[in-house]
Amino acid sequence: MQIRHLQYFVTLARVGHFRRAAESCGVSQPTLSAGIASLETSLGVELVRRDRRFVGLTAEGEGALPWAQQVLHDWDGLLNAAGRPGLALTGRLRLGVIPAAMPAAGVLPPVLALDHPELQPVILSMTSREIERALHAHDIDGGITYLENEPLSGVISWTFYEERYLLATPADGPFEGRTSVSWAEAAAVPLCLLTRDMQNRRILDAQMARVGAQVRPRATANSYTALLSMVRLGGLSSILPHPHARGAERDPAILVLPFDDPSPPQAVGLVVLDRHPMSALTRAVLASVRSAEFRRRIEPLRRLEAAL
Repeated sequence: MQIRHLQYFVTLARVGHFRRAAESCGVSQPTLSAGIASLETSLGVELVRRDRRFVGLTAEGEGALPWAQQVLHDWDGLLNAAGRPGLALTGRLRLGVIPAAMPAAGVLPPVLALDHPELQPVILSMTSREIERALHAHDIDGGITYLENEPLSGVISWTFYEERYLLATPADGPFEGRTSVSWAEAAAVPLCLLTRDMQNRRILDAQMARVGAQVRPRATANSYTALLSMVRLGGLSSILPHPHARGAERDPAILVLPFDDPSPPQAVGLVVLDRHPMSALTRAVLASVRSAEFRRRIEPLRRLEAAL
């Protein structure tokens, strides 16, 4: 059994297509197919269902996949520990980030670069549930997500800030001249909100239920850029996390209002797998977020939160 054959298998399971998997691994499609066949021979089971194309994994393949992912993760850790002890890391650091926390995603790369200038952070937009799955599958090295609402299992976490909410509404709309708004009032106007697969939406739905209000948005999206466009151009209102809402305040067409009955804040921060030994990438990202430089750079988001 060879490590590269495990890489072929894990990549094929992730992308679900022989050609794309081969391209991702930097080999020809016949080479990838032969490598997976060799892995199947070594294990004595069929891992992949084929019908001229990739159909899916067999039951044995589904059972073997988490172990293959774990072996590859440990192999990367071994290479870093044995080959580059004490030296700067290279390669990619994959971070899954919920859309609500994207304004915080830019803080980490320059801090990482201080000690690891050759390390390339890759920021991927994901839902909180996708982050949990990707972490345990070793498809990402860390995530930035909610820490206390629907908490993840088997992780170490580090809080960046506490998220609060504001209403973004047309400046010439029904709340013109107001300085605050209630949740019941917000629920009564035409709203655009995130789709229900987003944890932020589930948080807002729970808050509406707490105050006895029902919300039926006129439109939904999985992007804050789309929501703000619908506020600016479509006459709708939206409830936004404070980092996104404060950015919208610079738009003269949008009025941003705090709630006069604020909801409980939601902790947002980093999650990494709680494993020992800890990988070099995990140690690097944890050291970065615990540094004084990171605290200095994240402070503007904390100040926005404290001002509400």
